Amino acid sequence: MTSRHPAFGIGLAAFGALVLSPDALFMRLSGMDGMQMVSWRGTSMGALFLIAWALTSRNRARDIAMLGTGAGLTIVGAQVLNAMLFPTGIALAPVAVMLIGVATAPVWSALLSRFLYGETTGRATWITIGLVLAGIAIAVTGKGDLAVSPGAALGALCGVGVAFVLALNFTTLRFHGEVPILLAMGLGALCAGMIGISVTGPAQMPVGNVPAILLTALLILPISFFSLSLASRYTAAANVSLLMLLETVLGPLWVWIGTGEAPTSRMLTGGAIVVGALAIYLARPKRRARM
Repeated sequence: MTSRHPAFGIGLAAFGALVLSPDALFMRLSGMDGMQMVSWRGTSMGALFLIAWALTSRNRARDIAMLGTGAGLTIVGAQVLNAMLFPTGIALAPVAVMLIGVATAPVWSALLSRFLYGETTGRATWITIGLVLAGIAIAVTGKGDLAVSPGAALGALCGVGVAFVLALNFTTLRFHGEVPILLAMGLGALCAGMIGISVTGPAQMPVGNVPAILLTALLILPISFFSLSLASRYTAAANVSLLMLLETVLGPLWVWIGTGEAPTSRMLTGGAIVVGALAIYLARPKRRARM
């Protein structure tokens, strides 16, 4: 870990979350299915990160050797899962439901820090988990389009899966500053993209709004995820995860503006419970002191 002031990490994470917030809108505008989006996003981000690593690395042999360590393989694997689960969830469920699932990342960060690095987890964490799960349940059930919809339920599960692998990514990078971010995340993204192409098929790749998916694949995704991942080296992983809640709040609003997909009252209520519970949990004085 570096010794730069934690405020730098907080600012960097906030910047990354703001850049990421319109991501779901452009994914919607692409009109592509989940694995097709995985193909474009994974290959584009992976290629950019690997090129950037090749141009900036000061010790390529050491960086490559780090990929074989537990921390290196964890980052690669987490990026593969993140790259595949997020587009799949967006394709299956309303954006707000998906992003509410992603909002559980701060709790996962706290739990992973305890189990992987010995940090204690108090009663407040378990209370927060209960409130978060209740909020998600409210968001994905009810009358109308969200009435125990299989798509909404699967989308929420994808969101929780994304939250878990993001927390694992941030926590690992926080405690293993030697892992090369560009190389590990680039390789993981590229692997996911290759899997997406094998499922989608090259002939299906140009179908849909390609410029929309390229905007998120070549600009929004690389800038935001590099900023968020780098931020985890300057502030606690839970703080980075908390600032990602900006996407939970702003993402559905971007989609509403761009496509007219308005969040329902239950989605707003569930989202408010999730965001409120996590904000209170992470704003506690003791946690602020560990930024």
